Amino acid sequence: MAKYRIGIIGYGKIAHDQHAPAIASSPNFELVAISNGGDAVAPAGAKAFAGYADMLKQVADLDAVAICTPPGPRRTIASDCLAAGKNVLLEKPPAGTVTEVTDIALAAKAAGKVAFATYHAQHNAAVKRAADKLAGKQVQSLQVTWKEDIRRWHPGQDWILAAGGFGIFDPGINALSILTRIMPEPVFIETANLYFPANRQAPIAADLTLGTGFHEGEQLKANFDWRQTGPQTWEIDIETVDGLKLKLSDGGARLETDGEPPFVGPPDEYPDIYREFGALLDQSQSKVEAAPFQLVADAFMLGARTQVDAFEF
Repeated sequence: MAKYRIGIIGYGKIAHDQHAPAIASSPNFELVAISNGGDAVAPAGAKAFAGYADMLKQVADLDAVAICTPPGPRRTIASDCLAAGKNVLLEKPPAGTVTEVTDIALAAKAAGKVAFATYHAQHNAAVKRAADKLAGKQVQSLQVTWKEDIRRWHPGQDWILAAGGFGIFDPGINALSILTRIMPEPVFIETANLYFPANRQAPIAADLTLGTGFHEGEQLKANFDWRQTGPQTWEIDIETVDGLKLKLSDGGARLETDGEPPFVGPPDEYPDIYREFGALLDQSQSKVEAAPFQLVADAFMLGARTQVDAFEF
């Protein structure tokens, strides 16, 4: 079977570091074009375009695009690509607002094309194993600790702390996406405290209280911070009512369960994304999950704002 011909729109750090290598190793896809609005150098075998409109016009046999721009313009880009007959993959968060995610799904259905909203942390084998272990159980306590260094992962990206940039929820959505994958019941935001630098319009840290709405005495917390230097912390600790204790660490790559050896899956979040995308294309089936993004929106809706020290990259 011939490979799907794919282009990347927004060839920045995540596209260079993750999407391009995953596509290069995929038996299902061939990277034929990139666009970046600048002078990005395309990987071998791909053509570079200043804008995605030129890509769509000049690469007539393009099957799909991976949209890796900042989230603000993604709905417009996705709509243009779907109208041009291309299937679309969306890096997280999938759009600028939750309403736009629904619109992308509807546009894909109307065009008869596939839309795939991705959350890479869900694709860890350890996350999938944790979901299996928690199935049918009741969670008594949950502690999410997601703390990293913004300067290390997003050097000089001022847009990410601007209005609409999501701030700490750009990485925080990874933890929330894991929760929507592994929790045996839906979780909701009960309270949110958001910490905004004095010179920025998006939070650099957040403390959340979560709940299922059904069980008294449950303790479900999440703490996110983008100001941590040194070792980075991406952990989720869970205990169920019947005594099961498990811990996901390394962003969901490592699972520790009481009485069992630690399980570490292969480092293939993005290859697994492209395996699933290939299967969705084969089946002409879209997958546009909005639940992790909805939790982010709810945190902003309920959030109490605290001003903290100004931040400079």
